[in-house]
Amino acid sequence: MPRTMKAAVFVEPGRIELAEKPIPDVGPNDALVRITTTTICGTDVHILKGEYPVAKGLTVGHEPVGVIEKLGSAVQGYAEGQRVIAGAICPNFNSYAAQDGAPSQDGSYLVASGRCGCHGYKATAGWRFGNLIDGTQAEYVLVPDAQANLAPIPDGLTDEQVLMCPDIMSTGFKGAENANIKLGDTVVVFAQGPIGLCATAGARLLGATTIIGVDSNDHRLGIARRMGADVTLNPTTCDVVDEVLKLTGGRGADAAIEALGLQATFESALRVLKPGGTLSSLGVYSQDLRIPLDAFAAGLGDHRIVTALCPGGKERMRRLMNVIASGRIDLGPMVTHRYALDDIVAAYDLFSHQRDGVLKVAIRPA
Repeated sequence: MPRTMKAAVFVEPGRIELAEKPIPDVGPNDALVRITTTTICGTDVHILKGEYPVAKGLTVGHEPVGVIEKLGSAVQGYAEGQRVIAGAICPNFNSYAAQDGAPSQDGSYLVASGRCGCHGYKATAGWRFGNLIDGTQAEYVLVPDAQANLAPIPDGLTDEQVLMCPDIMSTGFKGAENANIKLGDTVVVFAQGPIGLCATAGARLLGATTIIGVDSNDHRLGIARRMGADVTLNPTTCDVVDEVLKLTGGRGADAAIEALGLQATFESALRVLKPGGTLSSLGVYSQDLRIPLDAFAAGLGDHRIVTALCPGGKERMRRLMNVIASGRIDLGPMVTHRYALDDIVAAYDLFSHQRDGVLKVAIRPA
């Protein structure tokens, strides 16, 4: 086995480059996974642009599909050579937050915060790959707390079929789950990128019967209809809030899912809601948000605003792969481009500039 590997590392804002790094040592609770397929996420683009801070030299990426190369001595129930995924969020499940029902919020990392310089747990600490530890855009990745985070890939499923499970599918479905969707509901999904498309599919699986997909890209709106959208709206050609109110007879939507991370889409998601409706927020915001007084009914509208970090862990991954295996959802159309790891700088250029109809890029080390 070689001692070094290729890895995509954050150099500085505007630069992610391929570098040679040591293959990590395996501790008793770890697993070394040889990556067979990974991808680039919108959050990685936030890192590239310097909008989300990470350490210089960190290997980026958080969506691993691969084969167990080496197991730690304490990890049981798995075998070297086994095909696995691990969630983008890989908590250790030992924190107060995890044991209190929010396993994505793993309190493993203390950070100084606030004017007083007091220490507290980082709210995204369950997200370790490509954030706090080396990530998956590499030939190998070290999976911490492997007993809790490795999920075997069922026979018959390809890498690309399960590629969305670690993050995009888990996040989009969590957005739908957080939206408090009931049978017969009307749900508006703002932005039909990969996460928004999964939120659209998740809303359909949960029983929404009128799903309205919103995006300024007509090609993505076409894919949204394949994923379950009953109505599609392009904000460049109509007033989305007015159209939703017309479609609901003035009642407003039962739920709105915001999957872009902009003030404009967040505000529109709030404005389309009925009194007592739920805004499920999935966007990664790079600036402060403003809540308009009228849309929020001065705080008297019984609205719920819920945020989410995508759930991880082997049980979440098992359930998502079951959905794929059942044939109830096909996320294959999301993989629009394929690159070798050697060409990842070009892949970032394509993905970050959203050229050529790109949705998701499959990255393969070999």
